[in-house]
Amino acid sequence: MRETTKKWVFLFVLALIWGSSFILIKKSLLGLTPYQLGALRTIISGLFLFSVGLKSLRAIKKNEWKWVVISGFLGSFIPAFLFAIAETEIDSAITSILNSLVPLNAILLGFAIFKIGFSRRQLFGVIIGFIGTSILIFQGADLNPDQNYLYAGFVIISTVMYALNVNIIKKYLQNVKPLSIATGNYVAIMIPAIIVLLFTDFFSESTFTHKDFEMSMVYVIVLSLFGTALAKVLFNTLVQISTPVFASSVTYLMPVVALAWGLLDGETFGPLQIVASVIILLGVYLANKGRYKKNPKY
Repeated sequence: MRETTKKWVFLFVLALIWGSSFILIKKSLLGLTPYQLGALRTIISGLFLFSVGLKSLRAIKKNEWKWVVISGFLGSFIPAFLFAIAETEIDSAITSILNSLVPLNAILLGFAIFKIGFSRRQLFGVIIGFIGTSILIFQGADLNPDQNYLYAGFVIISTVMYALNVNIIKKYLQNVKPLSIATGNYVAIMIPAIIVLLFTDFFSESTFTHKDFEMSMVYVIVLSLFGTALAKVLFNTLVQISTPVFASSVTYLMPVVALAWGLLDGETFGPLQIVASVIILLGVYLANKGRYKKNPKY
């Protein structure tokens, strides 16, 4: 398969997997707390990756482990909890649309931290994206007064972390195999996840007797194996064969999948929210359209 074709295939597969992740988080929360969900998602994903990728750890050089560890916390550990916390208050479709800020943040952080230039078109795209985000949040708060839209901040923080992660992978881990990166990530974050789980009362009778516990576990296992472990390897590959912004633009397509799931699950989505979503995606499109001015590897 040609590399150009390959990167587009990876993009669409990831959009389908990650676009479905938001409804899986929502369903998992029916019988689990956000902290139990975040910890279980990390532990299950880690066990799967260890079973297939332990030997690949040999490919990670000593000076690369620092970046693998940082990547693990920024790209997997912390966001797993933040997204779960966010979805206790806001709809899964809204969460997925806010997640579209990742490419915009990738550009801003790429410039601020990694000294990667950007064009006027990209700057214009960033501004449009943030206007759309503001409209989406304020309109959502009006449309769903029973939901606390301050929790959207947890999603926005996660997008900053994801943006840092893609730039780190591209700049410092470009030559490390995607499976090695993913497995190394979970070597770093598995023990913290186990510690968190032990402090969540997961192993109590009230958790195991909850009426939604069994189905929540099914959802979190599917989420972990596909939405985290498999997608992590695919995404790391996509970053290496394309650019951080192209890889992050998987968020163009994710909201379409997530919105479909949300509507099927009875979530409300007003006309102005649709307009705001289009504005965000337009901003992401414009930002992705431009080219980095420096460092041809990007």
